[in-house]
Amino acid sequence: MNTLIVLLPFLGALVIGMGGFFSEGFRRQEKLIGGLATLAVAIPFGIVVLNFFSYQGTPIDFATVQWMQAGNLDISFSYTLDELSLLMAMIVNGVGALIHIYSIGYMHGDKGFYKFFAYLNLFIFSMNNLILGDNMVVMFLGWEGVGVCSYLLIGFWYEDMMKAKAAQKAFVANRIGDFAMLIAMFLVFKETGSLMFSDLNAAVGSFSSETTFWIAFLVFIAATGKSAQIPLYVWLPDAMAGPTPVSALIHAATMVTSGIYLIARIHPIYVAAPEVMAVVVIVAALTAIVAALIALAQNDIKKVLAYSTVSQLGFMFMALGAGAFTAAIFHVMTHAFFKACLFLGSGSVIHAMEHMHTVDDPQDIRTMGGLSKYMPSTSRTFWISTLAIAGIPFLSGFFSKDEIMASVFFYGYENSLYYFVYGVGMLTAFLTAFYMTRVTYLTFNGKERFPQEKKPHESPALMTLPLWVLAVLAIVAGYLGLPYVMGHGEYNMIGHGWLGKSIDNMPMMEEHATTSMELFLIGFSALVAIIGVLAARNLYRKHDLSGDDILMQRLGGLYGAMEQKFYVDELYQYFFIKPFMWFSESVIKPFDENVVDGAVRGIGDSTGSIGEVFRKLQSGLIQNYMLVVSIGVLAVLTFLIFG
Repeated sequence: MNTLIVLLPFLGALVIGMGGFFSEGFRRQEKLIGGLATLAVAIPFGIVVLNFFSYQGTPIDFATVQWMQAGNLDISFSYTLDELSLLMAMIVNGVGALIHIYSIGYMHGDKGFYKFFAYLNLFIFSMNNLILGDNMVVMFLGWEGVGVCSYLLIGFWYEDMMKAKAAQKAFVANRIGDFAMLIAMFLVFKETGSLMFSDLNAAVGSFSSETTFWIAFLVFIAATGKSAQIPLYVWLPDAMAGPTPVSALIHAATMVTSGIYLIARIHPIYVAAPEVMAVVVIVAALTAIVAALIALAQNDIKKVLAYSTVSQLGFMFMALGAGAFTAAIFHVMTHAFFKACLFLGSGSVIHAMEHMHTVDDPQDIRTMGGLSKYMPSTSRTFWISTLAIAGIPFLSGFFSKDEIMASVFFYGYENSLYYFVYGVGMLTAFLTAFYMTRVTYLTFNGKERFPQEKKPHESPALMTLPLWVLAVLAIVAGYLGLPYVMGHGEYNMIGHGWLGKSIDNMPMMEEHATTSMELFLIGFSALVAIIGVLAARNLYRKHDLSGDDILMQRLGGLYGAMEQKFYVDELYQYFFIKPFMWFSESVIKPFDENVVDGAVRGIGDSTGSIGEVFRKLQSGLIQNYMLVVSIGVLAVLTFLIFG
């Protein structure tokens, strides 16, 4: 039965894709298509939940089928359910099922309805391969599969060139990281003769320090692509061009967390490479703070959430860099709930604004305001998730963010660099609370800034029901991983209990934490979040967006730089893309035309010239042929006689 976890989403994609391709009547059956696609994800979620409640601590292997064997290389399609993959599978399939339900209402009437759900099912199939595969090859197939599906889903409305280019950008940025992943896999096979995760983790102690460094560093480069860290984060904000359910599925709960999952899966190699851990935590801190500053000056509701995702991924990598692998996975889980709710809530808002037909840009928060009166469910769930991501006690984000920041702080006992990272993290936490309150308040509260000819309306139940489920999870999920000072018992599933047994968790914290110090850190974290929320609420209650943002007046040129995303895309264009295009036009193209094509043309021309010579010998006159034969016979006889 466990095989259905992987098989059903694939079958769903196949049936829906082929049915819609061959039958126009099938394409019109939106309820049937949406129902089949949702079941193809909901049933695997149910199977994963059953495995979770019956799990006895021994990994469950299933669907082992040999794929290929060449010398020492033996690759099988084999999957395993353990503490880490069970938790990730529940997140992927559970949140995925809710997003499928939401999409039935959101994509209603779209001419590509069947293709959209086929792509969604194919994406879940790829994610299940990524998180359940027990070897790096199956994982990599899923890794590449989600990249292809993200390309198809981001560019779903490909008639719009901006959306098509966003899909291309995501695809290319991920390929850079994927190349590093391949090299890392080659190194692993060279050292171990195997690509099984279990063999890799067991053999880490026998690796040289240089080999350990390069495997860990290359995997981290791959993770910066999939999980949107500096310098490869630029694709994720542009990926908001896709339909909003895609943003919720790919950029909140699943694909962007692949890098965190992979590092947690092979965490022993990072424990053995402290230099790479330091690189990870520095890149994470820079990513978190830069993305938070950019989010502060964005007016597109989805762009704010996109940069928020980049920033929160930075928090997760901070945890990885401090050895707090379970804290990172804990934040993956809580973030999946509140960020999926926020993205789906933004889709609900956009859905309402588009139907007004009086707003030029339905995603611009400057055209909104006062929507809570018209959209109560969307407003309440959005506010709950905003407070959760801000870290307000005692919502889920408070617990997972506190676990991360405490881990980073206590790691400072070993390396003072981590105290600086802690400071950057707390500043980012304040900015997160501020910019999320800003976007939420300006969208749902204050005065109405949209034209009054037509009023917005609440989304249908198919869209609001998933919002409420995710909002409830955003409230309660944090209690699965209570703070260290409270969580020594078995009831703590994440940090110090069920998952913590399989992944080394916060070694510096366990060694140096005291009750008084941890309580102080918890209180400080809560205070920072509360100040951030209240500061934004009070500022925008006094200075609503009737004109320029009040921050523009207060921050001046810095605001302009943040609004323009610190000109990173322009810098990439100037230093990388333009030189590459020049090199391609000036060097590669002439070389291809004159040398490569010239060699091919030369061979063809030479063959033609030789053929012309021999063609003249084929005159068709018998007497000429007889003359040649006679000369040949005479030559042979002369050779035989005179030697």
